[in-house]
Amino acid sequence: MSSSDKDVVITGLGIVTCQGVGKEPHVALLTGGASTRPPVETDRFRPYPVHPMPEIDWSQQIAKRGDQRQMENWQRLGVFAAGLALDDAGLKDNAEACGTMDMIVAAGGGERDIKVDTLIVDEALKRNDREMLLNEKLTTELRPTLFLAQLSNLLAGNISIVHKVTGSSRTFMGEEAAGISAVETAYHRIKAGQSSHSLVGGAFVAERADILLLVEGIRAHATGDWHPLWSRAIENGGGMIMGSVGAFLVMESRTHAEARGAHIYAVMDAIEGDRGSRDDRGLEKRLGRMSGLAADATPGDLVVFSGSSGLVDLAARERAALEAEFPGATIRGYGGMTGHAMEAQFPLGLALAALSLDHGAKVPVFDADHEKPMNGGATHAVVTTVGYLRGEGLAVLSKNG
Repeated sequence: MSSSDKDVVITGLGIVTCQGVGKEPHVALLTGGASTRPPVETDRFRPYPVHPMPEIDWSQQIAKRGDQRQMENWQRLGVFAAGLALDDAGLKDNAEACGTMDMIVAAGGGERDIKVDTLIVDEALKRNDREMLLNEKLTTELRPTLFLAQLSNLLAGNISIVHKVTGSSRTFMGEEAAGISAVETAYHRIKAGQSSHSLVGGAFVAERADILLLVEGIRAHATGDWHPLWSRAIENGGGMIMGSVGAFLVMESRTHAEARGAHIYAVMDAIEGDRGSRDDRGLEKRLGRMSGLAADATPGDLVVFSGSSGLVDLAARERAALEAEFPGATIRGYGGMTGHAMEAQFPLGLALAALSLDHGAKVPVFDADHEKPMNGGATHAVVTTVGYLRGEGLAVLSKNG
């Protein structure tokens, strides 16, 4: 595809997963030999495996101790990853660029007060008037300041405070679909000339009892040991293994990026998000329609980064649909190596795809029983995310040049 001044390009990547902090460990993941078992915590939340946050020196991106202390872990992780992306794009110390930079964040709610939750559950075992009990505890145990600290748009607020990103600000909620909408909005604003440069992404902390309870409430979480993404079976629980992830992108118009001599990792050619019933092959029909965005890519030059949640039945349906739509293409279920990251899942997939295209990577297999080796480096990438309950998204990236 020929380049245009209106191209939307990716110029900065901020990634934190169980694989490590920053680009280097993720380049190693994408360019190494056959991938090995990723870091996974199987004891702390037994029987549920979780991909943990790596060791992080918060002061590298959040200099003030006071700023670090007043954030929860998911906010710290998001602010840290956003700083990595700004650094990588060469914009961290550019006050003028940060002052005019748009920001679009995908965020969930804050962390809950586990002690209060536990108290309510324990007391409810002793009483039958549980509605009255709940009202009593909400008025006597909940701290208003805790509630304020849980507001989803505080992640964007803290990024503004710490990194001085003070253009327009938007926050999307809604699990995986929030990450899709955040990137889609940035793409169309840049394409339409309404924005020249944007910071886009999200963060998710998996090591939370309330998150595990939420997922296991519909029996979606895997149990026992770790298994590769496509190899999970209903005998080992629902299939999802959550991962702590921070993923931010700096997206720019080609004109803006080239004017400042920025390194361009990849071009974002197209993106679409959608949602609806998955009955009567609704999921397959939507993926089939969205796959048409990659009409210019030939199978041998294409790598598909699937953001599948790992939910057993849903993962099987998605893989079958992708194999039908992209016969001969390389498919990689990246969540198997990082864990599923809810709001940050789609931005993470885009970051990994951009790194792969930039390095001409022959991405190793992440599941030896269900993925085939690549013959050469890809020039196009498709990134999908299928929400574990609802929401689908697909983006097409191509190598710059």
